[in-house]
This record gives sequence, C-alpha cells and structure tokens, in this order.
Amino acid sequence: MAKGHSFLSHRLHSLLGLFPVGLFLLFHLTANYQATRGPEAFNEVVGLIEHVPFLIVLEFVFIYIPILFHAVYGIYIAFQAKHNVGSFSQFRNQMFLWQRLTGIITLIFIAWHVFETRIPKAMGAEVNYDMMANILSSPVMIIFYAIGILSTVFHFSNGIWSFLVHWGITVGPRSQRIATYVTMGIFVIVSFIGLSAMAAFIQ
Repeated sequence: MAKGHSFLSHRLHSLLGLFPVGLFLLFHLTANYQATRGPEAFNEVVGLIEHVPFLIVLEFVFIYIPILFHAVYGIYIAFQAKHNVGSFSQFRNQMFLWQRLTGIITLIFIAWHVFETRIPKAMGAEVNYDMMANILSSPVMIIFYAIGILSTVFHFSNGIWSFLVHWGITVGPRSQRIATYVTMGIFVIVSFIGLSAMAAFIQ
C-alpha cells in the first residue's frame, strides 16, 4: 500500500508540475513579455487579468495549491533521493541533481515574488509596470530575479523530460535523447522570453 501511495504521489507531483503549474509559468512569462512593447501594453494585459471573475479562487485552485503540493512533495523527494554524482558523472545524473537544486531555488524565488507582488496587492497596491520597475531598480534584485527565472525555467524544462519518462511516453534511449534536445530548446526559448521581460522593467 505504501509503495502504491508513493507511486501515485510521484505521478501527481509530476503531473501538477506541468498542468497547471507549468502552463501558468508559460502564461505568466508571456504576459510579462508584453512589457517589451512598453508600460502601457503591460498594464493593459495586467488589467485584463485582474478583472477575471473569481480571480482569487482561480489562483488558489489552479496555482497556489498545486504549487504548494508540488513544492512540499518535491522537497521530500529531494531529501530522500540518493545523489550519485560523485560516483557517476553521467549527464542524466547531473540533471537529476540540478532538478532538485533548482527546485529549492525556484521555491524561494516564487515565495519572494509573491511576497513582493501579491501581498502588496492584497493590501491595496496596484500591480503594474511601475511596481515591477521599482522592484528591479536594485542590482541585487536584478541578479536575484535573473537567477530565479533561469532556475524556474530549467526546473520546468527538465521536468518535462522527467514527466515523459515517468508517464511512459519516452521509454527508449532514442526517444529520451530526442526529448532531451526538445527540452533544451524549450529552456532556451522560455528563458529568452523571461529574461527579455525582466529587462523591459529595468530603467
């Protein structure tokens, strides 16, 4: 029974990492990318999002709760996993380790980002271009956000590879090798979108 429960928890953990958490990441970075078109374009997109009916309910059901489960169970996996990087230097073993490390970094980054944006919003502040520009007015925060974005995108991209394996979609060496190239491409493209969006707020 314990093994069955662990199997289902692993499946749910990987599933939530893509649906809805991964999809939200893509949506969020794409929305932020509108800042490259100017403050007005970004504020317009944010305004449309903020006027979605029952937004707070949707955020908790499809974002906060899935992220919380994925994070808590991910931390459990990270501390239970046996890392053999010192003994085995295979590429996938390295990626396994980086997936766990970026998971911790991503959790810290998301918690801080929520603290800097959603908490002020709950207290009456307006989420807009000026808010993000003010957050990124410090060189320290620029570095922090750059690391956070790259870490989050890597965790998402490499997580796709793990999802495909755990769900039996890529079962052979060739399909897994192709998946590696595809997920690397996703990492490059999504990182470009995220870092471009961040750069648009730096004045």
